[in-house]
Amino acid sequence: MNQKIKKMWALTAVLSLCITEIANAQNGVTGLNTATSSLKTYVDPVTNIALVIGGIVGIVGAIRVYSKWNSGDQDINKELMGWGGSCVFLVVSAVIIKAFFGLT
Repeated sequence: MNQKIKKMWALTAVLSLCITEIANAQNGVTGLNTATSSLKTYVDPVTNIALVIGGIVGIVGAIRVYSKWNSGDQDINKELMGWGGSCVFLVVSAVIIKAFFGLT
């Protein structure tokens, strides 16, 4: 009989621990929802900054390509591909960030 009582106490302790962990997990879900909504407020400014940086990189790259073209350099294609690739990357990354947070 004494063994059954010990098992019941152990079972009661494990169940109470599980119930406590479930309650704490619910608080974690609330915290995650709060963090997600807080991050969503930063997505638009960050994507706007990425687009502005992309515009600046585009202008600087265009000036570099134009100056190399006028000076007669032979590696304009390489410069043009690097410049265009960086502009495309910044624009696409801004779109992907918005899509990741479900704001498109």
